[in-house]
Formats: sequence, C-alpha cells, structure tokens
Amino acid sequence: MKLARAIHFDESDQRVFHIPARTGEWCISGGFEFSNWTEGDLTGKARQAFANGWFGLETGGRVTFVAVTQIEPAEMETLTELLAQHFVTYYGAPSVEAARPTAIEELNHMADLCEDHTPNFLLTVARELTPSGVKEAYRLIEPQNAGIEQFAIHGSVDEYE
Repeated sequence: MKLARAIHFDESDQRVFHIPARTGEWCISGGFEFSNWTEGDLTGKARQAFANGWFGLETGGRVTFVAVTQIEPAEMETLTELLAQHFVTYYGAPSVEAARPTAIEELNHMADLCEDHTPNFLLTVARELTPSGVKEAYRLIEPQNAGIEQFAIHGSVDEYE
C-alpha cells in the first residue's frame, strides 16, 4: 500500500501556512477542513492552505508537495486512530469509534491517489470553491533521474592534501 509524505524543497511553506507540516509527515488531502468555508474565509495564510495545502496527519499543518511512498499496514492503523481522534478533538465527532469510518475513508482516498504511482512521485492539490462545494484537482509530477551534473562540485582533491 502507498500513501504520501510531506516534502519540502525550500522554506516557503514555513512562511505561507499558519502551521507547516513537518518534512516526512504522512499527509492526506484534508479538504474536509474547508467544507463549510465561504469566500470570506479565504484570506491570507488560510487562503494558501485552502488553495494548495495537503494536511499533515501528525501536526495538522499544511504542505505544498507530497511524495508517494510505501506504508505498512500497522502505520495505516496508527494513522486511522490519529485522524479519528482529530475528528473528535476538532470537529466534534462523538467518539473515536464513530469517527473511525470517516478516517478510514479519508486515508483510503489518499491511498487510491498514490497507488498507481512509483515511490517519490510528487503530488500537488488545487482547490476552488464552487456552488456545490469544494472542488479538488491533483497534479502529478514524475520524479526525474538525477545526474551528477545537477550537483555543484567545486575544487579538487589536491586542495585537501
């Protein structure tokens, strides 16, 4: 089974999101956070989170890019409980047991997005408000082979003798 982890290429997420997700943190779309939002809610950092932020399952933070990776069944079970507890704590679900099916559905949706892609495939999300609610679109970015010429190497071995 596959899921996605937060990945950062620079420090921009630290500035554009109220709470940035940690590098390596398991992520899902997290569009549920915006289900009752209106145009009036879309300002500043909240607008950025809405527009293109994945939801970090450990911190509740947001990240712009996620990378597909393998996940073990035991990790998925832990994430299910973590997300179900999040629904209780922040969204008023009556219990973890009552929230568990929704948590499983959210995680399975993300697993479905990742399943057909090789590890390190990058994903982005874009959201918009429509008359019928939040619409999400996903962009897939295939990993590129890195060649040695992509890394700057300066100097020579002789300098260090």
